[in-house]
Amino acid sequence: MSTLIICLPQTAHAASLGYDFLLTADGLAVADHASAPVALLPSAGQAADVVAVVPSALLSWHAVELPKGVGAGSPRLRAILENLLEDRLLDEPAQLHFALAPVTDGLSAAWVAVCDRTWLAGHLQALEAAGRPATRIVPEFSPDAGPLQAQVVGDADQPLLLVTGKDIGGVMRLPLGPTALALIPRESPDQELAVLAEPAVVALAEALFQHKVGLMTRQERWLDAFRSGWDLAQFDLASSSRIRTVKRMSGLARELLRAPGWRPARWGAALFLLANLLGLNVWAWKEQSALQVSRAAVQSTLTQTFPRVKVVVDAPLQMEREVAALRQATGATSGRDLEAMLAALGSAVPAGRSAGAIEFAGGEAKVKGLQLSAQEVTSLIGLLRSQGYSARLEGDAVLIKQDTLEAMTP
Repeated sequence: MSTLIICLPQTAHAASLGYDFLLTADGLAVADHASAPVALLPSAGQAADVVAVVPSALLSWHAVELPKGVGAGSPRLRAILENLLEDRLLDEPAQLHFALAPVTDGLSAAWVAVCDRTWLAGHLQALEAAGRPATRIVPEFSPDAGPLQAQVVGDADQPLLLVTGKDIGGVMRLPLGPTALALIPRESPDQELAVLAEPAVVALAEALFQHKVGLMTRQERWLDAFRSGWDLAQFDLASSSRIRTVKRMSGLARELLRAPGWRPARWGAALFLLANLLGLNVWAWKEQSALQVSRAAVQSTLTQTFPRVKVVVDAPLQMEREVAALRQATGATSGRDLEAMLAALGSAVPAGRSAGAIEFAGGEAKVKGLQLSAQEVTSLIGLLRSQGYSARLEGDAVLIKQDTLEAMTP
């Protein structure tokens, strides 16, 4: 899925207006760009996100000191911003749209973007009516706390110089010329300025700055704006809470999946998953091999001990049957016989005790009349268990039978 980035026209919405747009698949490269009326823009079905770009000429920037405890989620924020900026604005605050910087939590100083509310709302409504609702609104240029950087934009007839950086109060926008160059604050007159220019004004920029300048198209500048953390869709122009949550999650997912800065993390996660997958496969192979060796050993023991067994289906069960048949043929006793049980019971019962009655059926002996105390019963059960028998008290009788595991041992 691609992202549709639309640069809003500077004039109020009209059906005949052309909207410059671009499509990007990864947020890094331009897949396609053109200009079209709003109804002919690529459909929302072709793009996962629709991002509107506000031209720099329609935005003003203001640094404000927010009262303590007031943040982006405060219900009083709009009223506070109106009070703070009332003396700096040329229009009535009610006619303007305000947007706070994306990161203000715990900070008192913050940037506020201001633009005409009617103009912005008109274009957003037009996009929504055409089935291309904007999921995010970004400024074409925004204040930058980094080093000074200049961009020359426009055409040869009306070139403009836009400067950002920590020493600039927001975004400086000036007509390109020697006067504008003199207004740029520099640490020294010799300080070289990083300059980018659109193709139409590269020659003018190089002539003014007296050095080579980098090339940046309008579309590449919109991609930079798209990758910024700004979202001007705030207050009454904000989407529903569900849509905002989806936007934040999709933005985070896009950042993790596509942003160059996360490439090492993506490689690390992929290698981690691959290593775990290989480790699980190796472990499963070793366990399977050990199980096959154990099965082969049991089958070998069975066939070597009882050569007449040719086909092994259930080795423990077949071994038990062969041992039982061998005992029956030789007349030998087994642990399941009454004599063996009584011998074990005789060695475990306290001296001077005798049974009043003995019942034997199905390999289980029921001995009555021993009259054992609770402590003696516990001791009896422990002694019988050490000889391969399980015992339990049922009323005044003790029930004894051979343990299943012992019965299966040849």
